[in-house]
Amino acid sequence: MTTKSAAAAARATVYGYPRQGRDRELKKAIEGYWKGRVTADALRSTAAELRRTNWRQLAGAGVHEVPTGDFSYYDHVLDATVMVGAIPARHREAVAADALDGYFAMARGTQDVAPLEMTKWFDTNYHYLVPELGPDTVFAADSAKQVAELAEALALGLTARPVLVGPVTYLLLAKPAPGVPADFDPLTLLDRLLPVYAEVLADLRAAGAEWVQLDEPALVQDRTPADLNAAARAYRDLGALTDRPKLLVASYFDRLGDALPVLAKAPVEGLALDFTGPAAANLEGLAAVGGLPGKRLVAGVVDGRNIWVNDLEKSLSVLGTLLGLADRVDVSASSSLLHVPLDAAAEKDVDPQILRWLSFAKQKTTEITTLAKGLARGTDAIAGELAANRAALASRANSPITRNPAVRARTGAVTDADARRSQPYAERAAAQRAHLGLPLLPTTTIGSFPQTGELRTARADLRAGRIDTAGYEERIRTEIQEVVSYQEKAGVDVLVHGEPERNDMVQYFAEQLDGYLATQHGWVQSYGTRYVRPPVLAGDISRPEPMTVRWTSYAQSLTAKPVKGMLTGPVTMLAWSFVRDDQPLGETARQVALALRDEVADLEAAGTSVIQVDEPALRETLPLRAADRPAYLAWATEAFRLATSGVRPDTQVHTHMCYAEFGDIVQAIDDLDADVISLEAARSHMQVARELAAHGYPREAGPGVWDIHSPRVPSAEEAADLLRTGLEAIPAERLWVNPDCGLKTRAWPETRASLENLVAAARTVREELSGS
Repeated sequence: MTTKSAAAAARATVYGYPRQGRDRELKKAIEGYWKGRVTADALRSTAAELRRTNWRQLAGAGVHEVPTGDFSYYDHVLDATVMVGAIPARHREAVAADALDGYFAMARGTQDVAPLEMTKWFDTNYHYLVPELGPDTVFAADSAKQVAELAEALALGLTARPVLVGPVTYLLLAKPAPGVPADFDPLTLLDRLLPVYAEVLADLRAAGAEWVQLDEPALVQDRTPADLNAAARAYRDLGALTDRPKLLVASYFDRLGDALPVLAKAPVEGLALDFTGPAAANLEGLAAVGGLPGKRLVAGVVDGRNIWVNDLEKSLSVLGTLLGLADRVDVSASSSLLHVPLDAAAEKDVDPQILRWLSFAKQKTTEITTLAKGLARGTDAIAGELAANRAALASRANSPITRNPAVRARTGAVTDADARRSQPYAERAAAQRAHLGLPLLPTTTIGSFPQTGELRTARADLRAGRIDTAGYEERIRTEIQEVVSYQEKAGVDVLVHGEPERNDMVQYFAEQLDGYLATQHGWVQSYGTRYVRPPVLAGDISRPEPMTVRWTSYAQSLTAKPVKGMLTGPVTMLAWSFVRDDQPLGETARQVALALRDEVADLEAAGTSVIQVDEPALRETLPLRAADRPAYLAWATEAFRLATSGVRPDTQVHTHMCYAEFGDIVQAIDDLDADVISLEAARSHMQVARELAAHGYPREAGPGVWDIHSPRVPSAEEAADLLRTGLEAIPAERLWVNPDCGLKTRAWPETRASLENLVAAARTVREELSGS
């Protein structure tokens, strides 16, 4: 039973909701606008309708307070940059001429102007646009978006809470602008930024906001005393404002630790805390500071990042404990539901037994409202829901789908020797150079080539039965021939087959591995208009048959140059999937690694001399707290080596990473023992090359010279300048030349121009090095 005060207080809310729409209407409208087929007014109309649909769905499910301001055309951190007026100097003219086009120019760049740097949002696969700040930055409030979206929700008769990136997190996520000394600390701008937030808060209060949520997820990371003092000062000053709404300061993704007493003491009206996974420690931390007397607590007890049904009884137990620690306890997901697909009910092809284990955004909303009802009225009010939940949990725990004795026996038999190459790198490198015969500064690409409309249509036609398998495979063969032929003509040294048969670098493999489940409609935003369908790790993993050998071997038959075999590494297979929560991640990674080890062996046996195992998620999955990192890096690097260490010394193993802060994991990159690593470097101006050099990284590396997440074509001289910068840190005999990432999202005209400029840049710098 619950108390009368609990009944009066317990409400349901969420921090954010998927933006794209049921059929990815937002993606289609934005890309149509970029291509000139959709007007700005039509784009705005589509966006407004998607917001209304989301709010009505939430309210209809029983959510008492809907979020506003979480909706974005591209990225909510970029929206915060606009809100505080921190427009980079190179984009101000475009923004002044047309706010929408200028917004997209900051996100994507133009042929003449580079975009903002992009990197991962904490330990998720969502990417945000990094604010660029300097000592001369002048902030100016622009609350138009936040006020307009609040007004839309209020006009529907809803209770609404604007959600903003908090000022401390905004500054902690920022980097020094180009030309600003690297040691500039954006947090020194806090006193300049807070009056802008005060103005936005006043505007929102005038527009009818009772509460405003300020997201401070950066405070769940290890923070310095100076950082914590800044947070204390920020919320002391904002809390002291008289013309403001009530403030709800939110954190998520991990425990707050030392930041919890800082926020608990702040003169704000409420805190929103995560109580899932490692953030469950917030419960103990909250009790240690004496709770939140007189304040509102929004309890994130439903996992906002994974797709398994919630254990309602366990969550109710946590909520019951929290009732004694705050004046009012509301129920929410642990984070924005941006990180999960929209609706599991749309998955008509999923085994009904497994479907009952899944919970996407709409189902999580129902779980939240059920928990709020149970907290307010007692468990008798939700007896039916609790019985159904117990049955779903038992079904999953007892299902033979989740356990394969043969897989578990194989993982149990792994030894340390299985994760070590047979020879040290120096000996391998000599064997590989003799075997491959590559020039100085060898050129290659990361793997994928443009996924044209024709390729996507061919896949859709195959699924719909409009063409048969033979017709589809002939289309793939033709595409591979064209890609290989083009690379040879362009002068690329190590070729790829272009991956025309692959829908996604994780999903493609998941569909061929036992233990994985693929969805049809489980779209999740990665960045901008890029959406992915993370597969579901439902059971133990094994590889029934080769996955990539056929098409790689076919490409190799077309050329005398080496063709890379392309695989996705075990950590990325986990990070870009919805993972099991019923066994340690390291155990699941080992299962995937052994499946990939079989594929690597088959590629090598078929004559593939260069094999790339991509691990772009190694940094993104790094725990947010330093204390948790050694254990993670131990199993993550072991899994990579387990997948790759069975090859001969003269087989060259590559890996690839992109759009992350690599400085935090340079030792782990070294521990992978890959022969060659390619990394994103164009937007970050070769920062990673300097980080590798500072570490003393002894193997070969290809810091990217072409930012493929922008449509602009870098000139040959621009690429050559980046190469020269790279050579300041990496010796020429260990430097490769490549783009930042795969070319899947690019069109053929810009791909041809950019790749030819890349090859020309390599040729120019080779000539400079040879003195000719």
